[in-house]
Amino acid sequence: MTQTATLPTVLIVDDEVRSLESLRRILEDEFEVLTAGSTREAEKLLADNWVQVILCDQRMPERSGVEFLGEVKERWPDVIRMIISGYADAHDIIDGINQAGIFQYITKPWHPDHLLLTLQSACRLYRLQRENELLAVELRMAPKAAGAVVEKRKEQVRRAYGFDDGIVRAQGSPMDAVCSSLAQVAPFDVPVLLIGSSGTGKELAARALHYGSLRWNKPFVVENCGALPDELLESELFGHKKGAFTGAIDDHTGLFERADGGTVFLDEIGEVSPAFQVKLLRVLQEGEVRPLGHVRTRKVDVRVIAATNRDLEEEVRAGRFRADLFYRLAGMIVRLPALKDRLCDLPVLVQTLLDRAMTTMGKRVAGVSDEAMARLSAYDWPGNVRELQNEIGRMMVRGTEGRWLGVDVLSPHIAAPAAAAPTGGGEETVLADLAGLSGDLKERVAQMEAQIIRESLIRHRWNKSQTARELGLSRVGLRAKLERYGLENVHPLAIPRAGKSRSGAA
Repeated sequence: MTQTATLPTVLIVDDEVRSLESLRRILEDEFEVLTAGSTREAEKLLADNWVQVILCDQRMPERSGVEFLGEVKERWPDVIRMIISGYADAHDIIDGINQAGIFQYITKPWHPDHLLLTLQSACRLYRLQRENELLAVELRMAPKAAGAVVEKRKEQVRRAYGFDDGIVRAQGSPMDAVCSSLAQVAPFDVPVLLIGSSGTGKELAARALHYGSLRWNKPFVVENCGALPDELLESELFGHKKGAFTGAIDDHTGLFERADGGTVFLDEIGEVSPAFQVKLLRVLQEGEVRPLGHVRTRKVDVRVIAATNRDLEEEVRAGRFRADLFYRLAGMIVRLPALKDRLCDLPVLVQTLLDRAMTTMGKRVAGVSDEAMARLSAYDWPGNVRELQNEIGRMMVRGTEGRWLGVDVLSPHIAAPAAAAPTGGGEETVLADLAGLSGDLKERVAQMEAQIIRESLIRHRWNKSQTARELGLSRVGLRAKLERYGLENVHPLAIPRAGKSRSGAA
């Protein structure tokens, strides 16, 4: 087999030439892409190349994608197998997961960014599987030494997801209050409900809760409740017996049993149907699950952390979510702020994500230019930290080795400067700004001056020399005003240099 040393190799199998070309164009910048118009051609490529991920269409002329990937599982079990199809039938999905060990079922039409992220996750899974195999060999060869290595890695993981080191934020960030709440509730075995927009870091907060609890050395399992139909979700969470439904060819242990002694994270809990809410409520009340097809229940000891981007209290009032289940899940409620409400964290987040991207891509750049940073700060980030992470990744791909990442590598909707106010609107804008001030004339002027200085500092990434030059002040004069207005110790870009940033997983 030929091993590619640079980019991970993805094999696309589809009998439609147009679809193959479209997928190749999307993926070729980040992956070594092989294409096959038939399953026979795909087998030859698998035999001759070191393939990490295979993306196969479900409707193939010779045999279905599930049938083909089932054979791949037997001959090349390490390859991560994925199905792409325009027909999202629940039984097809179940068959694919049970027969062929499908990692992901992607429905058409697919979104390029989502597809890229899914394939990147698949490649990471492949790499982790290989590392796990090496660890297994070490365990057989030197049990004591390997055991010590595993324990050390567990401790490293625990520190990586800690409240201080695991959640990136600047000094004085709104996330400080969130982390304080998480740290308070983590040691206590009560359910926690995390509420926040998509991309705000709910799963990261859940991991921090787990690794800050007494269950930290037990399993932490995740399920996205909004991504699966009821039957498949019940099977994934509670398990099933062979023959329980069409496609159930083997017994399957559910996530609740696999996480026994640990933590189950139920993401997008607000999306589950009323029928499934009843089943989940019984599990939480009784502390036991009954796999599909079984007559006996099984006791489980898990802590449940749930997350949603919905207002569940409003959903309860509207009758769309059971009140008894809500109270079971909401032992404590923690709300995560959107990125637009914590822009003071943006410079630290950008630098952290940039450092990670340079490590994973093996590409070094000088950093993000002042102008590009100003555009990033001016954007409102509807996709929150996840969108920022994607943007940094795209900037790295488009940027030049060793150079600064400028406005030219930003996405067009972020690179475009804010639209100018319409003619005649300036007076209303000024009046709106002044309306937020209070006190006598001297106090209001001071408040306005503080706003101007802070805005200039943000645009210049807290570079005091450039800020003083723009405002026509000396550095001594600027320092005096910073001290006067309490801005001296809130500059996030200075935090990493002083060793005071809280950095880790974004």
